[in-house]
Amino acid sequence: MIAVIGATGNVGRALVHRLVAANSPVRALTRDPERAGLPAQAETVRFQLDDPAALFTGVTRLFVYAHATGPDLLDTARRAGVRHVVLLSSGIVQDGADETHPIHIVHATAEQHIRDSGLAWTFLRPNAFATNAFQWASQIRTGNTVRGVFANSLTAPIHEDDIAAVAERVLLDDGHENTAHRLTGPEQISNTEQITAIGHALGRPLQYVEVPPDQAGPELFPRVPPHMLAGLLKVFAATVDVTPEITTTVEQLTGTPARTFATWAEDHVDDFR
Repeated sequence: MIAVIGATGNVGRALVHRLVAANSPVRALTRDPERAGLPAQAETVRFQLDDPAALFTGVTRLFVYAHATGPDLLDTARRAGVRHVVLLSSGIVQDGADETHPIHIVHATAEQHIRDSGLAWTFLRPNAFATNAFQWASQIRTGNTVRGVFANSLTAPIHEDDIAAVAERVLLDDGHENTAHRLTGPEQISNTEQITAIGHALGRPLQYVEVPPDQAGPELFPRVPPHMLAGLLKVFAATVDVTPEITTTVEQLTGTPARTFATWAEDHVDDFR
């Protein structure tokens, strides 16, 4: 059996749906099972470490995200019979990275905890998520002008279901142990172009208006913890007019090319209405 921690997150939810469709036994671990809204075929269990038997009995492979990863969790999982951990890490973890950056610290620390656990591991290191565009959703719902930083920031955002597709293969297939996979979307796109793509999906023109980063606050980044905003803005600033990393890992591991941002916008058009 496979356990998925963070089963109601963007990637975790997509992964649970994929594992159910593949007829693979899956235990979805979430803080609030009653409101999870996951497929009935998944075994949905409350995520609390004081009942490790309920979490990990019969589980051999585990999908987890960085903020939930710590020595106690990993030790509990290992003792219960888990043998392989797949971590949703971050593309910020790479050679030459700023190791003082808070996002790097969170994910590199999680990776090290897993290495130290004695479990086999696979790290998924996506760069920009297409779901980052949800930061603009409230503005798009109420008008045709979107205020944001760095109009010419270039990324290759990845569809969350493409990350889930890679996770599915890594969890179901052998041969990915002790490997880190870097994941991106298939093409570069600027913030302005992302807004244009969302507008096209909605059937109305949208305009991106650049805001100086020193004027950016929680109203522009409602999903970002305040203490991480400065570091995130630093990451964004480094992407202005800079060609992003683009990998073909999604296609190599799944046999299907990664989806474009325009496709993601079509898939999520209702989230912007």
